[in-house]
Amino acid sequence: MQDFKFYNPTRIEFGKGKEKNIGSYMSEFGAKRALVVYGSDRVKKSGLFEVAINSLKANGIEFTELGGVKSNPVLTKVREGVKIAKEFRADSVLAIGGGSVLDSCKAIAAGAVYDGDVWDFFVNKSADKALMIFDIITLAATGSEMNRGGVVTNEETKEKFGCDGVALYPKVSVINPELQATVSKEYLVYSASDIIAHSIEGYFTAKAHPELIRAYIEANIKTVMKTTEILLKEPENYEARGDFAWAATMALNGLTYVGISGYSYPNHMIEHAMSAVTDCPHGAGLSVVMPAWMKFYKERNSKAFERFAKEIFGLNSADDGINALKAWFEKIGTPTKLSQVGIDNSNLDEIINLANSYTNSWGGSEIYTKENLAKIFEMAK
Repeated sequence: MQDFKFYNPTRIEFGKGKEKNIGSYMSEFGAKRALVVYGSDRVKKSGLFEVAINSLKANGIEFTELGGVKSNPVLTKVREGVKIAKEFRADSVLAIGGGSVLDSCKAIAAGAVYDGDVWDFFVNKSADKALMIFDIITLAATGSEMNRGGVVTNEETKEKFGCDGVALYPKVSVINPELQATVSKEYLVYSASDIIAHSIEGYFTAKAHPELIRAYIEANIKTVMKTTEILLKEPENYEARGDFAWAATMALNGLTYVGISGYSYPNHMIEHAMSAVTDCPHGAGLSVVMPAWMKFYKERNSKAFERFAKEIFGLNSADDGINALKAWFEKIGTPTKLSQVGIDNSNLDEIINLANSYTNSWGGSEIYTKENLAKIFEMAK
């Protein structure tokens, strides 16, 4: 176990009907004026938006709204939100939706108390001040509900970067598994892929990795796999939905990286280039990248890959474990080939060049050369 510092101030309110109390939770922190952010009108059609704003009204919280946040959130929408938040003199933001909505809210919260351009927080500035952040999560995947980061794409430069800062931890996150029962089959399996990707980045790349954390990651992955298969057959299964939702949170709230060192996020770096160019769903891109990257990287940490094969699938070799993961992705219906996410010879060079340019900020330039990235993508065809 390496030396570490662990801090996570987010309060989780987990359970049925907790969204009805969001105004009360926000008022505990003194919220008076909130910008409510959501994606599509489904939030309104389902009645969830009305439940949330009624709770705000009951607790004397004024609000304005911003809709239209898309999957793979974009900088222009964040800038729109910053402008609204400043004009409204908001003291808080409330995200109602999945990780894309919450990531946008984090950037808006930072930009609303900053005189410069909000993109600064994605390239050279940590967010040490922000509006208060609250959320009602409707899709389990990113883990953004219990961490201090968020990802947005700059449409002009096609840079898909993350912001980070201690002020970006949500004050309170509401996780009601019932709200996630209507998630489509496609986004359920994309979410499973995303959670697994969060789990394996450190597992395979870290130079030092405690036994406890390895076992914890393996348990999380097996939980995701088991509950995904249940939910594909029984979308209303509350117990499975709850386990799946909490696994998503736990995969990226800091606990899977406690006491490890020398790790990186190559799968996310590569996928960010893919979705920046093609706008493919993040989890779908990851299920394409992961098996290919694993084949490329396995010799650099063969023991971890052999352990993964044994603990997750009961198999003996690294290759068997990789093939089993790819087969599982195919079984649940998430993509495993570039052609399935709109990538072919017409845009592949652009994606490779973009991924290579990301190494300037993500690191790994000595490993992820254009030549090696081309090898990874070749294995994903």
